[in-house]
Amino acid sequence: MSSEKQDRRALLLAGLGMAATSVTLGARGAQAPSASTPFTPARHEQDAWMSAMPGRHRVVLDVVSPTGVPDGIRFAGNLFTGNKTGYGVEESELALIMVLRHSATAYGYSDAIWSKYGKTIDAKATPPPVANPFNSGERMQLSGLAKRGVQFIVCGTASRGLAGRIAGQGGDADAVLKEMSANLIPNARIVSAGVVGVTHAQEHGFSLLYVG
Repeated sequence: MSSEKQDRRALLLAGLGMAATSVTLGARGAQAPSASTPFTPARHEQDAWMSAMPGRHRVVLDVVSPTGVPDGIRFAGNLFTGNKTGYGVEESELALIMVLRHSATAYGYSDAIWSKYGKTIDAKATPPPVANPFNSGERMQLSGLAKRGVQFIVCGTASRGLAGRIAGQGGDADAVLKEMSANLIPNARIVSAGVVGVTHAQEHGFSLLYVG
């Protein structure tokens, strides 16, 4: 065999070897993602009540504004009615959580708070409110939803901000927040932040319904 042919044969074999190596490395690279561990949400003792809620369907309603509160109430009612009339799903088979956060936080508190601090809660209202507009008099919608099994999350971060406004400069915001915490609407609990409640609920299988 001539020297020229030997050189060509050597180059060919070298090229085949590099191609084989490339294929092997590519195969290994393609297999790498399958070896990773699937994401599993963390579970926290504070959220155990979410897992304990019974229901064939799970929904978390995210309410962030005063105008969103009546919509959230209507949407919750529609979920109960629509699932019953369209799918034969009883109310007891639905797990609904309504999160009251941001500007909607104050509606998670009872008349005792509104009657005492209504002027600070809604400074634009004339006359100042003396009761929770959606849970007093003939408008007991929030308590009505609680009787149907709806659970409420109240934003702790916004609550602390509201307590600070009520206490004023030099006042005892912690004392006000303690008073507020003792006067929640039925089936309500305060969490560290409303956004945490919304995201953790989704990690517990609740579908998000943003209300606004």
